[in-house]
Amino acid sequence: MSSGIPDFLFEVSWEVCNKVGGINTVLKSKAALMNEHYRNYVLIGPYFAHNAALEFEEHQPPEYLRRAFQTVARDGIVCHYGTWQIKGEPDVILIDFSRFTPQKDKLKAQLWERYKIDSLGAAWDYEEPILFSAAVARLLHAAKLSARTVVHTHEWMTGATILFLHILGSPLRTVFTTHATMLGRAICGNGENLYEMLDHMDARKEAYKHGVQAKHLTEAAVAHAATVFTTVSEITGMEAEKILGRAPDVLVLNGLDIARFPTFEETSIKHLTCREQLREFLTYFFFPHYVFPLDHNLIFFLTGRFEFRNKGIDVTIEALGRLNELLKEQGGDRTVTCFLWVPMEHGGVKIELLENKSYYQHLKSYIQYNAEDILKKVLYDFLGQQDVTSETIFTKDFLSRMKRDLLHFKREGDPPLVTNYIPDEENNPIVKAIRQAGLRNRAEDRVKVILQPVYLDGNDGLIGLSYYDAIAGSHLGLFPSYYEPWGYTPLETAAMGVSALTTDLAGFGRFIEPHLDSEHPGIRILHRYGRKRADIIEEYAQHLLAFAQLSHEDRVQNKIAAKALSALCDWQSFIAYYLEAHKKALA
Repeated sequence: MSSGIPDFLFEVSWEVCNKVGGINTVLKSKAALMNEHYRNYVLIGPYFAHNAALEFEEHQPPEYLRRAFQTVARDGIVCHYGTWQIKGEPDVILIDFSRFTPQKDKLKAQLWERYKIDSLGAAWDYEEPILFSAAVARLLHAAKLSARTVVHTHEWMTGATILFLHILGSPLRTVFTTHATMLGRAICGNGENLYEMLDHMDARKEAYKHGVQAKHLTEAAVAHAATVFTTVSEITGMEAEKILGRAPDVLVLNGLDIARFPTFEETSIKHLTCREQLREFLTYFFFPHYVFPLDHNLIFFLTGRFEFRNKGIDVTIEALGRLNELLKEQGGDRTVTCFLWVPMEHGGVKIELLENKSYYQHLKSYIQYNAEDILKKVLYDFLGQQDVTSETIFTKDFLSRMKRDLLHFKREGDPPLVTNYIPDEENNPIVKAIRQAGLRNRAEDRVKVILQPVYLDGNDGLIGLSYYDAIAGSHLGLFPSYYEPWGYTPLETAAMGVSALTTDLAGFGRFIEPHLDSEHPGIRILHRYGRKRADIIEEYAQHLLAFAQLSHEDRVQNKIAAKALSALCDWQSFIAYYLEAHKKALA
C-alpha cells in the first residue's frame, strides 16, 4: 500500500444498489479493484427495500460504525451495513432517511445561508437527494474518522454531502465527480446548442431560465467546496469549467472490467448464433411482404434512452435515408437493416407480427418434422447418381401443404416500422423522422428500419435476445450522440467484438480517436463538434456506406480492432485515475 492511499475511502452515490443509469455500471465494474487497492473501502447509497432485497446482504457493522449508527438513529437516520452482491463483494452502507424527512426545510435553509443555494421552489426530486446527502454527512461526522479519510461523491445528488460536512465542521478530505453538468443536460435536452453557448454563457441566468437553479447552484457549490474536483472526460471537463467555474483536477475516465466480456474467439461464435436469431426475426418480419437475400444484409443498431437529439437518433435516421439513396444508386445485393432499440411506453407486440411469427414457426416445424425423410431422399439420389429435383425430394402432400401454409404467411403492403403498439404512432418523433427520410420498409428500399421500443432482456416476445447477445449478433453499433459525457454503449459494443461509431462530442470518442488505425479503425468517429448539420449528415452517411462496402475479411479485421481498442479502457489501467484523485485529496 502506498502512502497516498487513505485509511478509509467512502464512495457515495445514489446508484449504489440502485440502478438508475451509467454510474451504476461505473461502481459495479470497478468494485473488485477498489477493494484490492484500499484497506477500508465502503460504498454508501440510499436504502430502498425492493432493491436491497435483490443484491444486498446485511451483516453486523464494525464497532466504529455501530456507534455512529446508534448516534444518527436518534435523528431518524437508519443505517444498514452489509455487502453488495457483485464481483468483489464490497462493503456497503445503505441509508434509510425516510424518517429524516421533517428536516428538509431546515437543511435547505442551511444551504441558503452558507452557499446561497436558492431551493425555495424546489420539489421532491431535489429534496430527496438533499436529505440523503445530509444523512450521509451526519453519519460520517459521527464516525469520528481519521484525518486520512477521503469521501468521494458522484453527481450533485450526493455531492451535497460535501457541503453538509463543511457545515458540520468536518476535516474530512473530499472528491467530487460530475458525470454531466445539470445545466448542460438541461440545455441539450431543450434542443439548444450547448457547445456554441459555452464561451458567452451566464450559467446562473441559464439555470433559472431552464428551472434547474437549485440543482445547478448545488453542483457549482460542491465543485468549489471539494478538495479535488473531477469529471469523467475531456469534453465534460470543458463544460464544467465554463458552467461550474472550476476546471477538473483529474479526469476519472470510465472503464470496464474487460475480463468479464467474452474473448474474441467466443464473440465470433456468439456472433454466428445470435445473428441467426436476428435473421430469423427478419424472416418473419419482412418475408410475408417480400424477400431479399439475408446473407447480403448487414445489421446495424442504435440503442439508448429516448432522447431524440441528445442520443443522435435524429441524425442517424437522416444518414440512413442518405445511405438508402447511395445504395440504390450503386446497385448490387447489399441491404442494411437498422434496429432502433429505444425503450418507450408501449402496449405490447403488434398482432400481425405475432401472427407472422406463429405462421413462420409452423412452417419451420413442419419442415423439421419431415427433415429426416428429405435428407434420406437427397442422400439416396446422390448415391444412386440420380437427378435431384423437387419432385424426387418432396412428396405431393408436402408441397401441397407448404403452398397452402405459405398463402397464410403472405401479407399485402409494406412491413411496419414499429414492432409494438405505441401511443400516437404517426406523431411519434422517431416514426415521423423515418418517414421524412424516405425510409418506408418498401421492397425497393435498400435500408430497412425497425423501431423496437423495449428493453432487451430476452423477453421481448420477438427477438428473444438479451442486450449483449443482440449486440453480438449485429455488425455495427451507432452511437452518434450530441451530448454524451462518456458513453459506455460504444465501449461495451467494442468489448463484444462488434464495430461501433461514436462522436467527438462523446468522452469515449475523444479518448479513443488518437488510437484508431486508418485502415481498420474498428471504431469510427463522427465529427460533430462545431460543424454544420448538413456536413454531419453527409459524413455520417459516408461512414455507413464505407462500412457497407467492406468485404467480409475487412469486417472481421474491424471486429478484431474494436475488441483490441476496448482493452485500452480496462479498469486495470483506468483505476489509476481514481488513485490519483484520492492521493491529491490527501496532499
